[in-house]
Amino acid sequence: MASLTQFLLFFVFLFCLKNTFLVLGFYSNSVLFPVTKDAATLQYVARISHGTPLGHTNLVVDLGGPFLWMDCNSGHLSSSNRLISSCSVNCSRAKFHDLESKKTGGSGCLFNTNCNVFPYNGITGLTAMGELVEDVIAVKSVEPLEVGQITTVDHFLFSCAPTFSLQGLASGAKGILGLGKASISLPSQLSSSTGHPQKFILCLSSSNGIVLTGNGHRIFGTKITKSLVYTPLITKQHDYFINVRSVKINERRLAVDKSMLLASKLSTIVPYTTMESSIYAIFSKAYVKAATFMNMTMVAAVAPFGLCFSSKGVGNSMLGPLVPEIDLILQSEMVKWRIHGRNSMVKVSKEVMCLGLVDGGFEQSSPIVIGGLQLEDNLLEFDLGSFMLGFSSSLLLKETTCSTFLQDSKLKQFI
Repeated sequence: MASLTQFLLFFVFLFCLKNTFLVLGFYSNSVLFPVTKDAATLQYVARISHGTPLGHTNLVVDLGGPFLWMDCNSGHLSSSNRLISSCSVNCSRAKFHDLESKKTGGSGCLFNTNCNVFPYNGITGLTAMGELVEDVIAVKSVEPLEVGQITTVDHFLFSCAPTFSLQGLASGAKGILGLGKASISLPSQLSSSTGHPQKFILCLSSSNGIVLTGNGHRIFGTKITKSLVYTPLITKQHDYFINVRSVKINERRLAVDKSMLLASKLSTIVPYTTMESSIYAIFSKAYVKAATFMNMTMVAAVAPFGLCFSSKGVGNSMLGPLVPEIDLILQSEMVKWRIHGRNSMVKVSKEVMCLGLVDGGFEQSSPIVIGGLQLEDNLLEFDLGSFMLGFSSSLLLKETTCSTFLQDSKLKQFI
């Protein structure tokens, strides 16, 4: 009897130790996914490790994507990949945020059938039917004493998609990494399965950047994370928005009715900020006026940009070219997202630079879509528990960049 009791106690100890590791390994920690910018497509590409045996897969980061999907046939082949039943709870979770399933009514619960979802390619706008699966995903700890320690998360849900869904994605990318507000997006799954706070951090760069789930002070330091400015985060379907009350150029407010602005979308799929045509017309006119006042010379526009200038005679600083500053005024005059030259200008030749905010057309559904260039080197904390967005504005003001954090000797292995 004593030996049986000892065995049971030892078993319980091992069970608790395993679960304690999972909690301590994540709850007080964060999981980091390295991101690189593809020069040809200007897309941001993250690398994940998954399957049996473990293999690496590159995925394009979609801030509004409801879930992770990949081409399971042409990418890494895994023996632990398992199909999900159409009658399972996980299928219902996936379909709840799958807009195409809602429109078509889905296939419902049919005995002995697989769960079909509809992976969406935000680059091309194409939707295809895919199968919901689960597999192992491997993550590396960023706890100072455990940097690089690999832990696996079982039963991670994602969708397999047909190969043609990869159209338009960066070379080598095998799918989309969805970070949207949905129960099976990457941040949501890691939060629910590992005890992470319901938040993630996006820190993009023109070279190496970071997607981080959980708290960010271990990587970015409390000096930066405690200096973030917060604004209400709005979710529509699975996309993220912030309310822009007004726009200023060199402190001068644009003559745009507040009701025309408001919910502005954040996007990693769009390379440059786009504005609905009527807003862009007012914005571009005011920008030209401010640029002329600063003795900047306009030159012929280079597609896809609407405004281009000669770089001759334009000074430079740590914040990029000395050009008109753009402010997105949020819930008050004191809360603003300032865009300096580094995040507003695109160098197209030795002598020409163009404004990286463009006309999105009259059919654009959001008044403003804040694109990748304007997100770079701006630490963004998406707190899905309090529905707040924390932002640092340009990290260049703090004499650092998003790529700098990965240069830490212990974190170089993530690149």
